[in-house]
Amino acid sequence: MILTIYIFILSYFILGALGFYFINRKKDKAAARKSWTKFITYFLIIHLLFFSITINIKAFQVLVAVIVVVGAVEMIRLYKMAAFKQTGFVAFAVFIYAALGSGLWFFSRMDVNLVLYTFLVLSIFDAFSQISGQLWGKQKIAPKISPNKTVGGSVGGGIFALASGFFLRSLYTNEWYLVAGLTLGIILFAFLGDIAASFYKRKFGVKDYSNLIPGHGGFLDRFDSLIAGGAWVAIFFFICGV
Repeated sequence: MILTIYIFILSYFILGALGFYFINRKKDKAAARKSWTKFITYFLIIHLLFFSITINIKAFQVLVAVIVVVGAVEMIRLYKMAAFKQTGFVAFAVFIYAALGSGLWFFSRMDVNLVLYTFLVLSIFDAFSQISGQLWGKQKIAPKISPNKTVGGSVGGGIFALASGFFLRSLYTNEWYLVAGLTLGIILFAFLGDIAASFYKRKFGVKDYSNLIPGHGGFLDRFDSLIAGGAWVAIFFFICGV
């Protein structure tokens, strides 16, 4: 099954690469190079997380811990750069982040098939939101918070992720409405997590949390969807008990 899933992911990356080819050929060389750097880095990150889940879930749990800790450091770093202003806002944001980070940690310790299912849905939503947004995204959702977030991109990514979720439902076998609820929640929380992370850094007037990941920025720039989406799965199973 894992080989089939990997081929499925690889097929999406090939499709994504074609999309990036058509997008980048209209850009200047510097912009195209930056776009390809982002794509290749994303390819490597997805493989690292995928194999950490499928080969040794303990490795994924270590990566989750690193993501949560580094993300917290990035948040505090922006607060420090702003001379420790907006303390009330930062305290509330850190509280929410701690809750989501705890949810992600509990999620990482759940059934490996469920973790893999969630990771795949999140990855597909994230990847195809970017591709759909660059191809068809015209109407911006929140231009002052997340300038690159468009209706076309979010809808396109959501459709791909939801359809893929049902294709991958052998990883999470349950009633169709529970699969739909889980998957839609993953997509919604991933979207809201991205918006929330963008809102936080905009409060401090920066584009990226850091420059730790080539083409992406910081850990929170890259993993905000994973943190929020994983936390949703933990909440879903806590509430529904399924």
